[in-house]
Order: sequence, then C-alpha cells, then structure tokens
Amino acid sequence: MTATVQNPFQHLVEALDPSDQTRQFFNLSKLGDPRYDHLPFSIRILLESAVRNCDEFLVKRSDVESIMNWKQTQTQTVEVPFRPARVILQDFTGVPAVVDFAAMRDAVTKLGADPEKINPVCPADLVIDHSIQVDFNRKTTGGSDSLQKNQDLEFDRNKERFQFLKWGSKAFKNMRIIPPGSGIVHQVNLEYLARVVFDHDGFFYPDSLVGTDSHTTMINGLGVLGWGVGGIEAEAVMLGQPISMVLPEVVGYKLSGTPDKFITSTDIVLTVTKHLRQVGVVGKFVEFFGPGVAQLSIADRATIANMCPEYGATAAFFPVDDVSVQYLEQTGECPLTYITKYLKAVGMFRDYNNVSQDPDFTQVSLCFPLSSVVPCCSGPKRPQDRIAVSSMKSDFETCLGAKVGFKGFQVAPDLHTATVPFQFNGQQYSLSHGSVVIAAITSCTNTSNPSVMLGAGLLAKKAIECGLSVKPYIKTSLSPGSGVVTYYLKESGVMDYLSQLGFEVVGYGCMTCIGNSGPLPEPVVEAITQGDLVAAGVLSGNRNFEGRVHPNTRANYLASPPLVIAYAIAGTMRIDFENEPIATNAEGRQIFLRDIWPTREEIQAVERTFVIPSMFKEVYEKIEKVNERWNSLVAPSDKLYTWDPQSTYIKSPPFFDGLPPKSINDAYVLLNLGDSVTTDHISPAGNIARNSSAARYLTSRGLTPRDYNSYGSRRGNDAVMARGTFANIRLFNKFLNKQAPQTLHLPTGETLDVFDAAERYQQSGVPLLVLAGKEYGSGSSRDWAAKGPFLLGIKAVIAESYERIHRSNLVGMGVIPLEYLPGQTADSLGLTGRERYTIPIPEQLTPRMVVDVKLDTGKTFQVRMRFDTDVELTYFHNGGILNYMIRQMSEN
Repeated sequence: MTATVQNPFQHLVEALDPSDQTRQFFNLSKLGDPRYDHLPFSIRILLESAVRNCDEFLVKRSDVESIMNWKQTQTQTVEVPFRPARVILQDFTGVPAVVDFAAMRDAVTKLGADPEKINPVCPADLVIDHSIQVDFNRKTTGGSDSLQKNQDLEFDRNKERFQFLKWGSKAFKNMRIIPPGSGIVHQVNLEYLARVVFDHDGFFYPDSLVGTDSHTTMINGLGVLGWGVGGIEAEAVMLGQPISMVLPEVVGYKLSGTPDKFITSTDIVLTVTKHLRQVGVVGKFVEFFGPGVAQLSIADRATIANMCPEYGATAAFFPVDDVSVQYLEQTGECPLTYITKYLKAVGMFRDYNNVSQDPDFTQVSLCFPLSSVVPCCSGPKRPQDRIAVSSMKSDFETCLGAKVGFKGFQVAPDLHTATVPFQFNGQQYSLSHGSVVIAAITSCTNTSNPSVMLGAGLLAKKAIECGLSVKPYIKTSLSPGSGVVTYYLKESGVMDYLSQLGFEVVGYGCMTCIGNSGPLPEPVVEAITQGDLVAAGVLSGNRNFEGRVHPNTRANYLASPPLVIAYAIAGTMRIDFENEPIATNAEGRQIFLRDIWPTREEIQAVERTFVIPSMFKEVYEKIEKVNERWNSLVAPSDKLYTWDPQSTYIKSPPFFDGLPPKSINDAYVLLNLGDSVTTDHISPAGNIARNSSAARYLTSRGLTPRDYNSYGSRRGNDAVMARGTFANIRLFNKFLNKQAPQTLHLPTGETLDVFDAAERYQQSGVPLLVLAGKEYGSGSSRDWAAKGPFLLGIKAVIAESYERIHRSNLVGMGVIPLEYLPGQTADSLGLTGRERYTIPIPEQLTPRMVVDVKLDTGKTFQVRMRFDTDVELTYFHNGGILNYMIRQMSEN
C-alpha cells in the first residue's frame, strides 16, 4: 500500500539511498523505541506492515502500539490487523477463488454497483500444479514418454478449468497465472516469485504473503513471512481487507551443532516435527535461532518451514542472513544491492552466530543438537509419527497387530505372515503385509532441495552399478518441483540411473503427495484386496493421512528421496537395513544400504559443481510461456463470466444468499467423529469412487468413470463438491463404528451416504451439527472443507479443538465453530450424538464467549464460540466473509 498523508508515521519515511529520493522506506529505527530491538524478527515484519499501512481506519496507531508492546501482551488475547504484500494460490484452491470472484461480480452487478470493484487489490500469483496425475510411468508406457502423456492427459481432463483460469487472468487485474508443467507452487514461490524485499510504488518493504495452501509456510525458510489461510480469507485479502489475527506467541527454537555425514534434511525435519509437536506450538510462530541455523542451506530451512502445519505452528520463520543472500545470488532473481541494505537499515538482517542479536521470545525450546538426528521416516498414517529407520521393521510389525488407530491396523496374529501370489507381465510375484506398491519422489517438501535430490540420484547410480533393480509392479515416479531439478539431475549425470530404476520424470506437480498417484496395476489391486493386505506407499512428501495417497495403500510413510528409492529396491517396509541386505544381485552378492548410501560430502561436491545460477535463469525466463498448449488456449475476455449450465467443472456457487442463524433449534448430529479428522476426511482431493454420490451425479450428467477426474479438479462445481463432502473411504464415524463415507439417518435408522442423509435432513428443514474430537480440520487448508459442510446444512461443529485454518474457514462460511470447555469431551458429557441439540445465540456476541447447549434429553452443557476476534463476529453477522465483502463493495 502506498503511504498517504493521513499516515501518522509519515515522519519515519526516508530515502534508502540519499542520491535517489524516489525510493523510500519507513525507517523503524527512527521510532526510537528500545522495545523494537527485542522483538522477534517475525513480529518486526508485522510491525512494519502496521506502520506503513496505518490509516486510522483499517490499521490504527493503537495497533502499532499493540505490536510494539508484544512482550507485555503474551498473557492476553490482542487482535491486530496484518496486510500481507501478496497472495499465492494453487489451482485446486485457486479455481474456487476465481469462481467466487466471478459470482461476486454477478452479485455486485445485481445490486447496481460496478462489477470491476471485485478485483484483486493485493497482487496474487496462481500456480497450476495440483491437476497432473501419475497415469503413466516408465513401467506402464514401456518408454520414456510418460511425462508428455501425463501432461497431455492433464490438459485434456482440465481444459475447461484451464480456460476458466485463463479468463480470470484476463478479467482480473493484479492476477498472474503460472501455467501447468512449470512446477510446484511452493518451490516456484521459493525460486522465482519471492521478492524478499518489495520495491513497489517507490517504497521498499518486507515481502510477506498468505496462501491458499497450508504449506505456504515453506517460504519462511527464505526469511519471507507467510502462512496458509483459507481460500475464503485469502479472497478478502485480495480485495484489500487486512487479516485480523491474534498477536501470536513466538517460540524460539535453538539449533546447534552439525548433522552427521549420512543425515539428510528430511531426517532433520521429521525429527524437528515430532519434537515441536511435543513442545506444543499450535497457533504460535516458531522462530529459529542459534549457530546451528547457519549450518543449514536455504533448501534445508525451507524443508523444515514447509512441514510447519505438521507440527501445528502458524509460521516457522528463519530471518534473512548471509546464506539467504547467497541463495538469492544462486537463483538470480532479486536485486541484492537494496535487499541487504534495506534489511540492515530496519534491523531485520540476522547473524545467527551473534548472540547479542537474539530477540526475546515467549518461550525458548531446549537447544536442539543437529548431531542427534538419525535416519528416519514418519508414518504409517501421520507426519508427526516419526520412526528411526533402524526401528522401522519392528514398528511396522507392532502396528500390524495394534488396535485400529494412528499406529494400528488390528490384523490377526495368524495373518501377519500371509502372502498372496499374483502374475504381472507374465512373471510370478507375491505381496504381503508391508509390501511397497507405490514409491514416489514428489512434493514441495523435498524436491526443492538439491542435497536430497542429488543424494537420491547418487544412490540410484551406486545401486545400478551394484546390479540392483526395482520390481516392475511397484509404481515408481519422480515429480520435480521445478524444471531446475531436472536440469541439474541431467547435468550431473544421475538422471539416467534414476530412470533405470523407474524414477523417471512423470510430471511437474504435487502428484502422489496430493493423492494424484493414479491407478495401480490391476493384478496388484486384486492381490491386496484378496489378502486384505496392509500394502505400503513411501513418498518424499509432507502428508500421509489415511485415504490420501491411494485407496489401496493403508500404510504410507514419509521419507527422504534416497530412502524412497531404498525401500522401492527392498520392496517392503519390513526390513532392518542395518542387519539385512537391501537385495541380492544377479551374482549372488548381498548388497547392504550402507554400501550404496552417499555421504553429505559426496552430495555437496556434486551440488557445488552442477547447481548453478544459469540454470535458474534459463528455466524461469520462459516459465510463463513454455507451455504451448496453454499459450494457444482460447478464453473469453468479458468482465462477467458466462456460466455454462452444461459444465460439470465450473458452476456459479450458491454462497451469496446466506444469513447467520438466529439460533439452532432441535438440530440432528450428522456425524459423530473422533480425533484428528483432517480436511482430507472432510473434503477429499483424490479419486471419485464409482459408488459415491458424486459419481452418481456425474453419471447422470452423461459422464463415464474414466471422465470423473478427481474431487480436487472439480472444486469449481459445488454440486460435485457437496456430494464429495465427508466422502473419504477412511472416515471413521462413531455412529457406524467403522470406516466408511456413510452415516446414520437418525429419524429412520437407515445407513446412507453422508450427502444423501444430509439431503434428507434438509428436505425436512432440520439443521445439522457435527461432533468431533481434537484437532478437527487438521491437514491441508481446503476451503471446501468448510463450504461443503455449509451446503450440507451443517450450522455448527462442536469439537475439542480446531486446526487454525479450518476454524477460520468455518467462520468465513458462517458455520459456527464451538469448543467444549477445558476438560470436557463428548464422552465425559455422556453425549451419544443421537440427541437433538438446541443452541440459543445471543443478540450481543463477544469474541470467545460461552453459550449454552440444550438437549432434548433435558441435559444442558456449555461450549465456547470460537469467534476469536471482533472482525470474525462481523463476518458472521453478515453471513460469512464473501457476503460481507459484497455488501462493502456495493455500498462504497
């Protein structure tokens, strides 16, 4: 935002270079306030934004004082506004955002206002990276054209969505589209989109952002403050609204020492993730400090920051230092002369070895020694469940027999050694519990990191030289986060070895990590089904929730790219790499993992030689024009979108008629859920099952199963997405006491698909609730996980706790997030979910107020309304953020 004369801090403005008065900045050091030097670096960025944007309307002088007084407000709930410098979206969340903008233009037009008022004020970048699937790999094509085949199929499936996005890039100002085939949003953000310091409208200021993907936090590794928000909240930011946030606690996380030579950054991040879960950082900022930080590359830092949602923090910040500047020199995008000068002028440039620079923190975590890290994986169902590789075999076997849960499959003891023979391509094989059927080097978490990607390549080279191979039925894939990765893998000579093991480039996108793993060979599926086997997927991703990676892989493990290859060669998770050979080659020689594992020194030598600035420059100079099919795609240029009533992808949504309920009377419980229900459970992104409500709808529109595509690709159509709400096959509903995308229709006692049951209730005019346990809505920041329940008629959720972004999304849709009082749960209150619930909503609401819940049994208990700020209450009174913005735009 450009400074105005109304800004009470105008006196802080000065030129960064006295010889160029046209380029200025707000010099926070001129505040002359000793509190500033003690603020965490992440809080300094919030302060700078408040100072620069202070207009005594949206941002007030009192907000600046609140942020400056951060240390003294830690025991209070202090609300402050934050105006990020930009917004980033990916296509799964970006399409519904553009759909909402198009529908808002229609609504504003009906109210007699100018539709072009609905236009991004805050710059927005949208990267198309979530659509591509692993339909083909080297083993299915028999050649080296799987990348082209996957990209062609992606375009054929999603042409209508892509046309719509291209319309959006023309119709809306300040919106840039990065076309498909370019890379993964967070890696493209790190390597290309990040400014670190903005130079805009004659002012320098820190780069900052919010994004419609929970792993937006990856950019914190470069010293850019950013985090994931709901798509609904991001739309408000794009329209010029500041984010209303509670001033966060900041946990200082000290790193020391140097990692062992055999340790990867993935091992570090999985260890840190588990540790920070134990420390308890949910809803807080984590800021890293200590001499150990200087030992980490930007890619290492970005890997740790990327996993921030898995340890529950809002942001995981690494302030800019000399290593950051070296990375900017390598990627070649940012003008370094003013970046360093500006950050030093405002006290935001870090020397991690200088203890006197260490700020005050809310709390300091114990010093974490990098030397203590050992090789590890996480799983089989959650990212925070870390297991040392040395314990993987015993841990998996324990999980086999354990009670169904995050670490259990409850397989009868006499079935633990069961095997199922099958034929594949004329050869005889067998599967058992723990057999690897998917091995994917994928996702932003690791593919941004040359050390682990080159490590995987060197391991592949040594494996091939030792005569090792991967069984042909295992679905292997390599989906880099950007073209730069392919470039240095080829230049260093390791790509050929990766391809020989089946890890050929199959696409540039999230792919397996988002659930776009594509089909498994039919004989493999039949063998898994016949033996009811706990088959495994292993991926270098950041999410491994049940039902996400593939419907037939019940156990899924996160691992470094080299370990993904290692487990693919072994063919099973039930292996002790320290004491058992990874394989025996054709000469009868036993090969151990230690025989082929590269050291950090080997990897760094290759990295220094082959990861060079010219690669980044060459790839990113043409990124917006490299996709010929995108370039030739014809899209309309009208300011209002012409909706096609026959479309099954893009549909005008019914979100703009809603008003908040006065009270909730005699509501039924649609679902009675437990802990850690993720947004994947609420609104899956992957496969549309043939027996689902969504499939029946698509069939009625003339589509065959091969044309269903995925839920993620159909987020522009509310009819599909409402039917896909709670459609995850791994959803555990206490009403049924089993995993199924179904529930009990309480008035009749029938078991129905969730959508069909909700439709019955809505036809009877009955409001609905959801009961849930801890961490409701954890996982990806999907706005459809709030929009879908809204369309099902769910008026409120009662949970023990919420994931931050999902709670915000519920508020944005006018669904009331209610929380049990401390120490209370559904069980402790004796709730079965079969009761009828009445929740009177007072006329005068205040943030986090307590309200009564009355049951038809005569029982009454209290819950807390999780409207955390006055702004959230304003949204609720208007029927959600979108309706509020329409009224604002129409009245101004």
